Amino acid sequence: LDALEPFRCAGPTQDPVPLPYLQTDEEWSFDIALEVGIKPENGEEHVVCRSNFKHMYWNICQQLAHHTVGGCNINAGDLMASGTISGPEKGSFGSMIEITWRGTDPVQMPDGSERKFIADGDSVIMRGHAEKDGLRIGFGEVSGKVLPAS
Repeated sequence: LDALEPFRCAGPTQDPVPLPYLQTDEEWSFDIALEVGIKPENGEEHVVCRSNFKHMYWNICQQLAHHTVGGCNINAGDLMASGTISGPEKGSFGSMIEITWRGTDPVQMPDGSERKFIADGDSVIMRGHAEKDGLRIGFGEVSGKVLPAS
């Protein structure tokens, strides 16, 4: 976490106040810009979400505490996943169910097609970076392609 120290920031106000074991006086959120695109097979990528890790209701320390409070072990090298990272307004929603408002407001793709949900053959591409005062830390890119059910 040392590399992220310059990007530490306050998270959202937690209401109701979390249980005592989940409370912290320190800022444990991070200003990390996130972007998600959909690329249809043989098509052009279209960004459907720009959000930020600072919108996470539960910070990473709270998630870790919740994970382990019941006795679940965690080891060095274990991967922690936060779940959907949605911002407060349209364009920053983090899941297709939110982005399309349960399929009632489809995403317009560059080729004229629509997406209510991710389709077979679509690739989902995620990117993230933190940037402040001329310092930029990139998290690279991860993508996955939706294959048809067999």
